[in-house]
Amino acid sequence: MDFILATNNMKKLAEMQRILSPLGIHVVTAKMLGITLEEVEEDGQTFEDNAKIKAYAACKATNMPAIADDSGLCVDYLDGAPGIFSARFAGEHGNDELNNDLLLEKLDGVEMSKRTAYYVCAICCVFPDGREIVVRGECNGYIGFERDGNEGFGYDPLFLVDGKAFGRYTAEEKDKISHRGNALRLLVKELEKNI
Repeated sequence: MDFILATNNMKKLAEMQRILSPLGIHVVTAKMLGITLEEVEEDGQTFEDNAKIKAYAACKATNMPAIADDSGLCVDYLDGAPGIFSARFAGEHGNDELNNDLLLEKLDGVEMSKRTAYYVCAICCVFPDGREIVVRGECNGYIGFERDGNEGFGYDPLFLVDGKAFGRYTAEEKDKISHRGNALRLLVKELEKNI
């Protein structure tokens, strides 16, 4: 069964394909189908709100089951920032380098014990018949003092789990513990009941 993923982020696509393909779900992007999805304004107040906005828009535009996620990093010392603004924390959407620089700047001088953080991933799956599934996964860690590793994307080079940056985890290692991996496993359980 084909599901449309409301993103053009190929790393997210690869992550979702690895976890959903054993269910017989083939995840594609609009671009892969030669379709252009209109940009939607992610003006929700929560990760779940934004995931729903994207999933409903993709489902309506393609008449296919649609999956969308909204994810980000919440740093306790920064009262949960960057949160839903993670991708545009430094002002330019999707500029990982600038976002990481700003995060390091805001945590300059903060000791490791106060650098607790967690990744969040909310996923919404919408079917053309109106059924909706919403799940949320989290992963707890710390923010390191410098970038480490070249794997992953976003804040992965700074996000430490068990003393190791996500930037050094292989895709398979990360899938087992990451916020998106946790959310996708919950999604799989719900999908098994619905398809």
